[in-house]
Amino acid sequence: MTRTRCAIYTRKSSEEGLEQDFNSLDAQREACASYIASQRHEGWVLIKERYDDGGISGGHLERPALQRLMRDVEAGRIDRIVVYKIDRLTRSLTDFAKLVDRLDGAGASFVSVTQAFNTATSMGRLTLNVLLSFAQFEREVTAERIRDKIAASKKKGLWMGGNVPLGYEAKNRTLGIVSGEAETVRMLFDLYEQLGSVTAATKKAARLGLRSKIRTGRDGSQCGGSVMGRGQVHHVLSNPVYAGRIRHKTQVHEGQHEAIIDPARFDAIQAQLMDKSAKSRCKPASAHPSPVAGKLFDETGDRLTPSHASKGGKRYRYYVSRRLVAGKNCDDAAGGWRLPADRLERDLGRTVKAHLIVSVERGDLVAKDAGSVAPFCSKLVALGDAVFECIDSVKLGDGT
Repeated sequence: MTRTRCAIYTRKSSEEGLEQDFNSLDAQREACASYIASQRHEGWVLIKERYDDGGISGGHLERPALQRLMRDVEAGRIDRIVVYKIDRLTRSLTDFAKLVDRLDGAGASFVSVTQAFNTATSMGRLTLNVLLSFAQFEREVTAERIRDKIAASKKKGLWMGGNVPLGYEAKNRTLGIVSGEAETVRMLFDLYEQLGSVTAATKKAARLGLRSKIRTGRDGSQCGGSVMGRGQVHHVLSNPVYAGRIRHKTQVHEGQHEAIIDPARFDAIQAQLMDKSAKSRCKPASAHPSPVAGKLFDETGDRLTPSHASKGGKRYRYYVSRRLVAGKNCDDAAGGWRLPADRLERDLGRTVKAHLIVSVERGDLVAKDAGSVAPFCSKLVALGDAVFECIDSVKLGDGT
C-alpha cells in the first residue's frame, strides 16, 4: 500500500475568537484529522507539523503558514493537502491556478473535507473554478461593503481608524484631545504664521525641542518621539483633522471631534501653503543645475544636497550635508559640510578629466583617434552625469 503523507491547512480571516481554548482553527483541524483517519485504509497518514494562519485574509498568498506549507510540498515532504473548505486555501481564482500548478509540479494534490473534488479530472477542475469564482465574488462584494461603510461613517464625521494624529487619542469612533500634544500642534501653527515658511518653522521647532507623537505597537514596542522633519511639519499644517474635520480621499467632512485650530485660521494657512507651493513650482529647475547631486557624501556618510543663497541679486550655490537642510544641528557650523558648488564641480571635473587621461595613457581606455587624447577626454567629461554614473564613488582630499 502506498503511503500518502497528509498535511492539514487551516485559516481564519479575523483574529476574533482565536484566544479561546477551542477556536475555529482547532475545529477545522479536528474535522480534517477525522477525515484523514477515515482514509487510513488508503494509506493516508497525518504528519505532525501544523500549518495555521490565524487573522489573515484568503485574498492573497502572502501567508506565513501557507508559504511554509508550499515549501514543504515542493521539498517532497508532503503528498496531499487537506482543508476544511476550498476557500480556506484561497479565495482568488488566479491564486488557485498558481497553487494547482505548484502542486502538479511537485506531484501533490489537495482535498476539501466538506466538498468532493478531484483535481486530476477536467470536470473536477471546472467545478473548483466555478466555486472559486463565487468565493472571489463574495470577497469583492464584502470589500465593497466595507469601503461603503467607511465612506458613510466618515461622511458623518466619525474616526474610522488609522494612525492617530499628533494631539489626539482615539476614543471609540471619535478623537479626544491630548493636552500636551495639542500644545505642540498649536506651536507649529504659530511658528508658521510668524515665520511664513515651513522650512523655517521646522528649524525653529527643532530648536524648541518639539517632538512627533510616540506610538505603541501591538507588541508593545514604541516608535516616534523624534525631532520632526519638514515633511512631518507640513503634514501637520495641512491636516484638516486639526480644524475638526475628517478627510476621505478627496473629500473633507465635518467631524464629531473637537478642533485644535480654529477652522477659519486653518483655511487661511492652507491658502498660504498653496500660494507658497505654487510660487516654488514656477521656478525653472534647469536654470541652476547641480550635476553631482546625490553622488557626494560627507565624512559621516550624509548625502550632500544642493542648496543656494541669494545676495545682491546674485545666486550662490552650495552642496550642504542633508542633516543641515533637514533642520538638525542648523546652528552648529561643525555639524556638517557647506561647500561652494562652482568650485567643487570645477575641481571635481578636473580630477575626473585627469583620471581619464591617465587611464587612456595606460590603455585602460582606448580612443578611436589615439592622437586626440585630450579632446576625447573632454568629450567624456562633457557627458556630465554619464561620466559620474560610471564611477562607483568619488572621494575628495588634498584640497580637491
